[in-house]
Amino acid sequence: MAVKIRLTRGGRKKRPYYRVIVTDVRNARDSEYIDKLGTYDPFKKEFLVNEEKVAYWLNQGALVSDTVRRNLAKKGLVPEIKRQSSQLNVPKKDRKKNTDD
Repeated sequence: MAVKIRLTRGGRKKRPYYRVIVTDVRNARDSEYIDKLGTYDPFKKEFLVNEEKVAYWLNQGALVSDTVRRNLAKKGLVPEIKRQSSQLNVPKKDRKKNTDD
């Protein structure tokens, strides 16, 4: 069974609040979870996790979502991954097809 550390949404309309959870990769976003590791409030930019539980699940082979990885890297719990900036911020109409003539 593959498990993933990811966010599940809570809060009210236009005021999200997230829990950092461990769940099976096949489960829906807000369905049942195995373990709660912490919380994330995007308005306060507050990311609180139990570092011992995170280390345990990472040692067990848990995968990490992009958003959680970025926040864990800020805390120094996982290595930061550099994103390729080739065409991420280029508008679609300005992208050129790779034509080697």
